Amino acid sequence: MKKYLLDTHILIWAIAKNDELSAEVIELLKNSRNSIFVSAVSLWEIALKHSLGKLELENFEINNLLDYCKKAEFELLPLAPTTALQSINLSRKINHKDPFDRMIIWQAIKYNMPLISKDGLFEQYKQDGLQIIW
Repeated sequence: MKKYLLDTHILIWAIAKNDELSAEVIELLKNSRNSIFVSAVSLWEIALKHSLGKLELENFEINNLLDYCKKAEFELLPLAPTTALQSINLSRKINHKDPFDRMIIWQAIKYNMPLISKDGLFEQYKQDGLQIIW
């Protein structure tokens, strides 16, 4: 069994825009031998950005997000206080300061889970141990 962590945009696409996903990602998500994780940080990011009007959601209701995750058999990854504090060990990148991204990246590294993401800025964290799937 292999464990994977979804980036926030991949979670949204997996629920509402499957045609945005790569063929490799679709296969990973369909494979019942894989455990697919969603960070609590992604849920917070979606809720916050939606409430601020920075994220329009089509094809699903935000209040049902946990139900969608359960239906898709995604497992929830909580943010432990120690993990939050240890994120200080993630190297700084001049062109990447998004706190949601940085915490999700840190969780992927800490728990040794490849991160499923299309975000090109994440490539620079490979030197820190990040594995990326797209």
